[in-house]
Amino acid sequence: MTGFVSGRELSARFYHEAVRPVLDARFPGLPHSAALLGRGSEVLGFDDEMSTDHDCEARVLVFLREEDETRHGEAVEEALRTGLPARFGNRATKYELHTLHGYVLAQLGFDLDEEIEAHDWLTFPEDRLRMLAAGTVHHDDVGLRGIRDRFAYYPHDVWLYLLLAGWWRVHPEANLVGRTGFVGDELGSALIGAQLVHDLMALCFSMERQYAPYSKWFGTAFSRLACGAELSPVLSRALRAGTWPEREEALAVAYEAVAAMHNALGVTEPVATEVHQLWDRPFKVVWGDFPGALRAQIKDPTVERIARRWPVGRIDQVRDLLPVPRHRQELLRLYEEPGGE
Repeated sequence: MTGFVSGRELSARFYHEAVRPVLDARFPGLPHSAALLGRGSEVLGFDDEMSTDHDCEARVLVFLREEDETRHGEAVEEALRTGLPARFGNRATKYELHTLHGYVLAQLGFDLDEEIEAHDWLTFPEDRLRMLAAGTVHHDDVGLRGIRDRFAYYPHDVWLYLLLAGWWRVHPEANLVGRTGFVGDELGSALIGAQLVHDLMALCFSMERQYAPYSKWFGTAFSRLACGAELSPVLSRALRAGTWPEREEALAVAYEAVAAMHNALGVTEPVATEVHQLWDRPFKVVWGDFPGALRAQIKDPTVERIARRWPVGRIDQVRDLLPVPRHRQELLRLYEEPGGE
């Protein structure tokens, strides 16, 4: 191979030209699935020439059925270890052997034999859900595509709740862009403005029903949303603003654009927006009761209870303190009623 080859393409070639022949020769007819999944720029489809300077192997994940892994796992591992080349396409090679149950348990701390409940969805980090739903499947005998479909996106009422929580992240902070700038704290105003930009972008991912990736590729993925071309210049103007009035104005334009996106979804009655000046202060805040409209549409009693008790959204905000999946059971308790329910 000459020139840059994407990780997805390289993985597909590695499977079909190297991994599959070993499996067919040593274990003819053995049901298996093969894919490129997990953390990495190549899984998301964002890798480039620079990505090849580290952790950029020709990589494939092989999945066996539980009973076949028990019966043949060690032999398959040995066959791949001894039968695969050390390099493929001018890159080092790497394979991983899994069962579907074991892989999802390791990635999300979730048992595939269970039903996915609302609180489960809210404790799965969004970037890990994207890494499971992204990537490519090269071959599927054991139900990998079905598992990916199961985690493809949030159920409807959980989605409504996350939209509600997303708006609540924006509303309390909007007036602080002006308040901090008014006392000469342009740095503080810029920091609050940047967080509002991030939160509006996150809302856009939710509205387009796409999981947001981790920080390195958040902006790249945003630019590829349907709204990216229209909103990116407005949000960039808010980030570049040198004064709080300029920042406030750009954020108001962005808010109106995201508000229009919400109304276009048709999931609630149209929500009107208004410009408010809190306590007659000279700060203009655009506001619409999106949380109230969304709350009224939530029918699942479990989701409604969570929204009533704790309207803050998924668990990403605390995952660095309690890493998933090792601490997911502790995270689940955050959504329980006092005394249990």
